[in-house]
Amino acid sequence: MFNFKKVFLVSLFLFPIAHYGQHTDEINSNRPGESMSAFAVGKTVLQVETGVFGIKENHSLLRYDAYGFGMDLEVRYGAFLEELEFIADAQYVLETFNYPMKTVDKYDFKQTVFGAKYLLYDPNKGYKKEPNIYSWKANHKFSWHQVIPSVAVFAGVNFAGHNNPFYFSPNSEISPKVALILQNHLGDGSWVFVANIIGNYITTDYPSLSYILTLTKGINKNWSAFVENQGIKSDFYSDAIVRGGAAYLINRNLQVDASISGNFKDTPSVFYGGVGVSWRYDARYKDVYLMTKEEKAVKDMAKKTNTKESLKKSKK
Repeated sequence: MFNFKKVFLVSLFLFPIAHYGQHTDEINSNRPGESMSAFAVGKTVLQVETGVFGIKENHSLLRYDAYGFGMDLEVRYGAFLEELEFIADAQYVLETFNYPMKTVDKYDFKQTVFGAKYLLYDPNKGYKKEPNIYSWKANHKFSWHQVIPSVAVFAGVNFAGHNNPFYFSPNSEISPKVALILQNHLGDGSWVFVANIIGNYITTDYPSLSYILTLTKGINKNWSAFVENQGIKSDFYSDAIVRGGAAYLINRNLQVDASISGNFKDTPSVFYGGVGVSWRYDARYKDVYLMTKEEKAVKDMAKKTNTKESLKKSKK
């Protein structure tokens, strides 16, 4: 059973999206957390997010200790629409399990997912908060508009190779993965909260339901920090994992990060520590300006006026 009260989490989604498309001035990475942001990278934008990590496990009932390391790679590309993003996500792990009477080495892709994410709703699209020139307090008070989340969906496919030692349903090498993604920009925009609800391995003997909650704080123009809580529930494996870490923005298209993860049980107890980098190529991107309702109304009015004037001239 999920425990939603354990902690919250981290991620790198610091940048307000008020009047432009999905693309942001600085790179917007899913690292170092595990949650997925609601927004795409932007049409024609390529983004690569990768890292290495170390693993330590101990299982009190099966009586093993395990050590290893792994590498993860996520490639994101925006195509066709501003709101649409295609994703390839892979994780390769090498791990040694030491039992009382034997040692077992496991190495393979622990995760290989291909899919797409689409932004269904952005509460800031077409929204413009009018400033109060008479009151500083009014301009800085809590706005209920921040409570309305951006909403996106993800749909993809898991691929597991034959006899994969990390895959618990060997007879189902292909299975779907879906997710509902919610994102809020809070306060002055330096706080971002992301929630993912995920259905995974849906058609296998052991489908899973999980959540990821991530809270990120932009400390200054270069540094951000996060905390994250991930819960997983299935008949094969259940867990509650807490993460924390930080990221540093080297330049507008390059970010480095570090994080640690752990859980609260001993069947098994797990500890991860890792570092990573995110890089973006956006040379082909062209800004997409999203008009507010007021700007659209003015444009429509001007268009109607020009049309009437053209008709009058044609009659003369």
